[in-house]
Amino acid sequence: MADNVSHRYIVIEGPIGVGKTSLAKRLASTLNAELILEQAESNPFLERFYRDPVSAALPAQLHFLFQRVQQLSSLRQDDLFASVRVSDYLLEKDRLFARVILDESEYALYEQIYSRVVSDPPRPDLVIYLQAPVDVLLERIGRRGIKAEQQIERAYLEKLNEAYARFFHDYDAAPLLIVNAAAIDPSTSEGDYAELLGAVRRMKRGRLYFNPMRHSVI
Repeated sequence: MADNVSHRYIVIEGPIGVGKTSLAKRLASTLNAELILEQAESNPFLERFYRDPVSAALPAQLHFLFQRVQQLSSLRQDDLFASVRVSDYLLEKDRLFARVILDESEYALYEQIYSRVVSDPPRPDLVIYLQAPVDVLLERIGRRGIKAEQQIERAYLEKLNEAYARFFHDYDAAPLLIVNAAAIDPSTSEGDYAELLGAVRRMKRGRLYFNPMRHSVI
């Protein structure tokens, strides 16, 4: 059964393994929303990147960039709020990954391409940022058993977690719900999901830090 909220374009973000796609699917079902998912399995360079990050980083990142731009190009800003949409990625995070995995010359080339292909991306009216420590991410990656992901190294996840923390520390382009995803499992727990959905409903502006036992708003 649909459950209405005021937000029309909700984006869920966070590092690999944190549970953003599972939450996006559940929210989309609850809100009777269009679901926009990153198509990682269609990236032909991704498995090679996990095996050999140095040689495959640039093609893997450019494939994601072109894929994300094409996917979001259909969301014209003037009709964006005609229906509810839930996505498991924020286009701006493409640069975050690029900065982590590319060397300086590759990143300079990437930035030239990014500036040419990204123009006025659709702006969400709520971003949900899922946080979890690396040990939790590794456990969840192992549990879901995607073959290519089993080669992900701890050092890579540590860099990624730090990059996400820096990015969202200064993020103010949309209301931001920061969720301690290590302590809850909204994809499988009815109680956790209901509590998180309540936080989503309350979000109007600024940022909300959501923990199971403590909520605070700035």
